[in-house]
Amino acid sequence: MIKRIIVFFTLITSSAATGYSAIDYSDPAPFGTETTYASESDNAAIGQWWNVKLKRGLTGYDQRASKWFQSIDRDQALAFALYTQDHGVLKLTAQCFPLLPDEPKVVTLQLKVDGKWISVDEEPIQYPGWSVHFRVDDWDSSKNVPYRLSLGNLSEFEGLVRADPTNKDTIVIGSLNCNSPVDKEFDTRKQTVDNLKYHDPDLLFFAGDQNYTHDEATYGWLQFGVQFADIMKDRPTICILDDHDVGHPNIWGEGGKVSSGIKGASDGGYMFPASFVQMVERQQTWNLPDPYDATPIEQGIGVYYTDLNVGGVSFAILEDRKFKSAPLGNIPEMGPRPDHITDPSYDRAAVDLPGLKLLGERQLDFLDAWARDWSGISMKAALSQTAFCGAVHIHGNEDASRLLADLDCNGWPQTPRNEALRALRRAHASHLCGDQHLAVTVRHGIDYYRDGPYAFTAPAIVNTIYGRWWHPEDEEVGGGSPVGGPNKWVGDYEDGLGNKITMLAYANPEDRKVREKRGDGYGIVRFHKPSGKTTFECWPRFVDLSAGDAAQYPGWPISFFASDNDGRKPVGYLQTVDLPYSNTVVELTNEATGELVYSHKVGGISFAAPVYTMDKHTLKVGKTRGDLVVLQGATGN
Repeated sequence: MIKRIIVFFTLITSSAATGYSAIDYSDPAPFGTETTYASESDNAAIGQWWNVKLKRGLTGYDQRASKWFQSIDRDQALAFALYTQDHGVLKLTAQCFPLLPDEPKVVTLQLKVDGKWISVDEEPIQYPGWSVHFRVDDWDSSKNVPYRLSLGNLSEFEGLVRADPTNKDTIVIGSLNCNSPVDKEFDTRKQTVDNLKYHDPDLLFFAGDQNYTHDEATYGWLQFGVQFADIMKDRPTICILDDHDVGHPNIWGEGGKVSSGIKGASDGGYMFPASFVQMVERQQTWNLPDPYDATPIEQGIGVYYTDLNVGGVSFAILEDRKFKSAPLGNIPEMGPRPDHITDPSYDRAAVDLPGLKLLGERQLDFLDAWARDWSGISMKAALSQTAFCGAVHIHGNEDASRLLADLDCNGWPQTPRNEALRALRRAHASHLCGDQHLAVTVRHGIDYYRDGPYAFTAPAIVNTIYGRWWHPEDEEVGGGSPVGGPNKWVGDYEDGLGNKITMLAYANPEDRKVREKRGDGYGIVRFHKPSGKTTFECWPRFVDLSAGDAAQYPGWPISFFASDNDGRKPVGYLQTVDLPYSNTVVELTNEATGELVYSHKVGGISFAAPVYTMDKHTLKVGKTRGDLVVLQGATGN
C-alpha cells in the first residue's frame, strides 16, 4: 500500500453529536463578503433558505433550487449516499437537502450484522453544504454489508457496501461525465441508471461536471445525486471535480491562488471563495481514500489525489487541473480568448515554456510511488477530468470556426503532458477521463506514434452544453498501420499542439437538436485480470439493454492488453534472470538519469528486461514491489 502523508485540520466547527450542529441561520454570508462570487454562493441552500428572496429571473438556478427544496417531502430529506472502501477503511458520505431549524442535524450510521441493525457511529451535518461523513476503520472487505442512515426520526436511506470483488476475473467500471441540466424531457436519468444496472459495474467513476449550476453548487450536487442515487448506493463511487462543479467555465488551478475571474478565469486559480471550494470538495470527494499527501494548497484548499484498489485493479485518482498553469499572463493571446488558438502562424514550441505545470511535482511523485506498488494489484488505470491531447477539431457548433488548439485540454503544456503519460506508461496503466463531451479512444504517442498508453474519453451523459467534433480539415485518413473499423478518420495524427495521437474511434454528434443523435452516453470498461486484457465499450444513452438493444457507438468495443500501454521499441535486453514468484514485480531504473523506466508484473519463470537506452540499469524484483536487486550496472545486449 502506498504510504500516505496525512495532515489533519478541521474542516468546519460544529457541536458534539447531540442532535443539532452549530448552524447559524441568521448568517446570510457563510462564505464571506469579500467578492461578488462570495455573495452569490449557494444562495438557495444557506441561511433561511425557506424564505429565500430570489434575485434572478424565472430561469435562474437559485429560483429552481429554492422551489425544489421547498417542495421536498421531509421524510426524503436524507437524499443519497456514496462510499468507497480500501485497505480496511470504509468512507461514506451522506447528503441531505437543506434542513429546517427544528429538524435533526445528526445522522446515525447503522450496519446490518447477523440480521440486526447495529448503530456504529453518528456524525453532525456539515454546514454549509448539508453533507455528513463517516469513517469506519478495520473494515472487513470480504462481506456484503447493508447500511442504513437515519436523520433522527425524520428520514432514512439504505444501501449496501459490497464485498470487494477480488474473486472476479473481470472488474467492470462505469465511466461517466458532463451531466448537463439542459434536458427537461429526460431529467431523471432513469434510462441511464437502468442500463448501468444491466452492466452491474463494480465501480462508478464520474469524471467531473456532475453539475453545471455554478454558484448554486448544493442544488446541482443534489440534483445529480438524486438522479444516480439508486445505482451509487450499493457500489463504490468516485467523483472528481471539474470546472463547472466549482463555478467555472474553465479552470486552471495554479496551486489554489485567487482568480479575478477575468476572461473566463483564464488568469488561473479559483474565482469562488476558498470555503465554497472546500464545501464542494467535501461533498463530492470526502468519501475517497485518504489523499496521498493531504497538505493543503493556497487559501487552505484541500487535495484529494489518491489511489483506490477495487478487486485487484488499482486506480490513480488525479486532479489534473488543480496545479495546472493558466494561459493568461503566461503566453500571448492567439485567438478569440486566451485558451483558444486560431492563429495559423503560431509556434507550437512557443507555448510550451519552461516552468509551466500540468499535474505538478506532487502528483508526479504520487504516480511514481503508485507505479512501484503492486500489493494486491493485477492491473492499473488512471482517472482524471480531461484528455492528455486535443482530439477535437470543431468546437461549439458544427458550422463554427475551427480551433487549431485548445489549451483547456491536458495536451497543454506539452512537456508536462509527456511527463504525465510517461508516468502512466511505466505502470502499464490506461487512462479514463471525460470533459470533452465527444467520445474518443486514442493511443498516445510521446516520442513517436503509438509508444504511449491507451485512453478513453467517455461521452457526455447529456451533450447539450457544448458540442465538439473530430473532423480533420483535409479529411485524410491518418498515417501508420491501418486501424480499421467503421470510422473514416482514424490512424496517426498530430493534434493542434503537436502531440502525437492515434485515433482509434470517435462518436461525432449527428444532430445535436435531436436527442438520440447528439452523442449522449457513457463508457463501460472491463479489466480482465488473468489475461491483462482491457476492453473499452461506448454506449449511447437512448438504448434499452434489457430489451436486447445492444448496439454500441460505431468503432467500439476496443480491446488491448496492459503491456500495450507501453509501446516503446527496445534497443536491447539485459541478461535473462530467474524469477522467484509467479507474477513477479519487475522494476527497472536508469542509473544515469535516476528515472524509473517501468514497474509491472510479468508471468513465467524468467525475464530478460527490455531497455530503451544503452545506459547502465538496475533491475529489482519482488512479490509486491521491486525490493531485491538482481542486476546492477547492466547494459543491454
